[in-house]
Amino acid sequence: MPRSVNHVASRAKRKRILKLTRGYIGARKNVWTVAKNTWEKGLTYAFRDRKAKKRNFRALWIQRINAAARLEGMSYSRLMGALHKNGIEINRKVLADLAVNHPEAFKAIVDKVR
Repeated sequence: MPRSVNHVASRAKRKRILKLTRGYIGARKNVWTVAKNTWEKGLTYAFRDRKAKKRNFRALWIQRINAAARLEGMSYSRLMGALHKNGIEINRKVLADLAVNHPEAFKAIVDKVR
């Protein structure tokens, strides 16, 4: 009895991966093994960078808050310590947005905790 191979499914699987690698350069887009390895590596990078994105944004917010706080004559660490001591629950994302887009509101917060 001849060996039974499901060509329809295996070809569909290859087509699906090759469709996902469209736009890549060179053999990465049309050579099956290279395309598959590139696509898998891309998933690894995507997983890693979803975590890194959160770290990068938090660092950006802290830099913005620090710059705005220093304009008001206070360091970032002293400002955050004073906020916690006074029981003001405001996260860094909102605080950074206030520092950039609404400096008068940020100044009011700094004056409140000073």
